[in-house]
Amino acid sequence: MSDLDTLKDMGFDPDRASLAVKAGGNLQGAIDWLERNQEKSLEELQSSAAEGDGDADAPPPEGANSLICNECGKKFRGQPQAEFHASKSGHTDFSESTEELAPLTDEERKVKLEELKAKRDQKRADQAKADKEALKRNEEIRRKSTKEQQDAKDELKRKEQMKDAEKKKREKLEDIEAKKRIQAKIAADKEERKRKAEADKAAREGKQAPPPVKEELPTSSGPSTSKTTSEYTETRLRVQTSSGNFMKAFKVETTLFEVAQAVNADKSVEISSLVQNFPKKTFDQADWGMSLKEAGLVPSAALIAN
Repeated sequence: MSDLDTLKDMGFDPDRASLAVKAGGNLQGAIDWLERNQEKSLEELQSSAAEGDGDADAPPPEGANSLICNECGKKFRGQPQAEFHASKSGHTDFSESTEELAPLTDEERKVKLEELKAKRDQKRADQAKADKEALKRNEEIRRKSTKEQQDAKDELKRKEQMKDAEKKKREKLEDIEAKKRIQAKIAADKEERKRKAEADKAAREGKQAPPPVKEELPTSSGPSTSKTTSEYTETRLRVQTSSGNFMKAFKVETTLFEVAQAVNADKSVEISSLVQNFPKKTFDQADWGMSLKEAGLVPSAALIAN
């Protein structure tokens, strides 16, 4: 069995084993080479070999058979082994020796190979553990990022829901207030008709007419003041359409045409006329040049879009 086959049977990478045999010249040199270069990657070793400095076993200086570390007494067959020892131990005091080191026995080579194999396996295990931990950290980062994104979406959704709920609540309150004002205006008109009828009857009978009763329209903040229609600068409109109710405050100078355009933009409905039930009025396109004030739709009104 060749030296290369021996290293392959021990489980060493074929490419690394081939470089070791080529650089070491024999099994013992290959073993030494593998030990010195176990920390280097295969790419680094192949690059070094291509450049002609494959870290072959250089002999000790001329006249010497070995090198010895004066700090620990360990002996080395050549300079590469001594340099490797220095890099690992930090020892710097070496000297030449005339002692020729005997080659490794088969049993020693076997033990050496087993040590190299154990170191290689440990290195692989350490790398696998590091890769697993890195994968775990990356997965935790990904999960945290995903959770933060989902929390942000949930928070945005919650705020939108609160905003929609507040808008619906506000529209409902405004709708209630508008209905109250309409009902109050209907009651006031009814009372005024009753008063006129009583005044006409009193006139026919030659009696004194009853004094007019001043009705106060309710507002959201309590009884209304004596503010006249001409003093209002805005009016609140509620327009019923086939696509839902449209509520908005307009300047009293706003024309009916501008109101129809605003409703169309919001509800996507074409309007040919606006109808007021109390009192009964119909505003068609011929009337759309009128302002809300001129149409008597101040301070508030409910309309139906046709």
